[in-house]
Amino acid sequence: NFNTVSSIKVGVCVCVCVCVCVTSSATRTPLNNVGVQRRSKSYRLSYRSCLGTAASRLGLTPALTARRLNTSRRALKPHGVAEKVDPEQLALLVKTEWQLSYVTPLHQFRHTQLKSYSRRLAAFIAAGKQQGLAVAVENPQTTFRVSFSLVEGMTESADDAETVLIQIHARPSFAGQDEPQRPAWSGWLTCVNGNPDYLRSLPKDFTCLPLFGSSGAEGLGALVKSWFQQSFDCCFGPLEVSHTSLQWLMALWTNCHTEASIQHLKMIWTLPAVPPLEVTYTVNPEDAWELWRSVRKQKENRGGGGEEEENCIDIEEVADFVQGLKSHFYRHFRLDLSAGSLNQVSTALGSAKHSGRMKISNSRYMTTTLTLLTESALLKMPI
Repeated sequence: NFNTVSSIKVGVCVCVCVCVCVTSSATRTPLNNVGVQRRSKSYRLSYRSCLGTAASRLGLTPALTARRLNTSRRALKPHGVAEKVDPEQLALLVKTEWQLSYVTPLHQFRHTQLKSYSRRLAAFIAAGKQQGLAVAVENPQTTFRVSFSLVEGMTESADDAETVLIQIHARPSFAGQDEPQRPAWSGWLTCVNGNPDYLRSLPKDFTCLPLFGSSGAEGLGALVKSWFQQSFDCCFGPLEVSHTSLQWLMALWTNCHTEASIQHLKMIWTLPAVPPLEVTYTVNPEDAWELWRSVRKQKENRGGGGEEEENCIDIEEVADFVQGLKSHFYRHFRLDLSAGSLNQVSTALGSAKHSGRMKISNSRYMTTTLTLLTESALLKMPI
């Protein structure tokens, strides 16, 4: 039996103890072999046209939305990201909770022009401030400094474009000259193990950095997105972390427990009721690991083959793991979590919410997590 702690919130809190607590600069921009004659006035048209080859290879047609995540993926393994990425940049990426969005390919974006982009975005924010667009963000007299920088070492394939980090620092005009500017907003664009068929199908003037994370003042974030849309003919959209993706993260993180303790496996579910029933379900890490190990052994007993298969996790194993957790909860509370939706998962390696908020807490395992999120961002794009 698991040593679990679960809580159910239903407006008024009631406590019951039954072993469980219940309460109611110069770097590469990947080039492609497909040419483009001119920039279309509508990004969506250009995106549809460049999808021609990729759509045929993936068995898709324009406007078809019935696309799914991969049903098998490599297990999380420690990557030497800390040795490849600048420590200050890595610390920012790891310690921050990010709001995720997807971004369609950027037209005529160049990694060699980041200094120019810094000046142009700073001027755009200054103009927006004069028009009153950023007054809610900071004092109207605030001065801003914008910096674009490369995060080298994040790419996993030759088709991936280098990650770009954007930081906005602010200092009120009444502050002393010696007072340093403070971070007001940060964001990044990345592509980690993007679909090679799709990336190679893009015309050479397009750069694909589909996953966007932002943290800080929402007003500044809106200005940054507006500037990107005007400058690179792209569009942004919210990226929720789907029920399936949350389950994948649970399994991938639990699979790392023997190498880096997950400390806990916490889930938040919402069950249909009036008012909605929120269930917080926390599982002891050793119990979660034992369940996961038993699921993996079942695969081996079914004839799971060599080393390649041992390094891969398939969707059936994820489903069996989650079903085991649900069954245990049902035995205790007679509540079927299958009737509800999974809204949040967290371990010591990271946390993710259905709303699109994500935090990676351990850089050694961030590559596979970002691969999953990149895949989700590409699938969320309109085609």
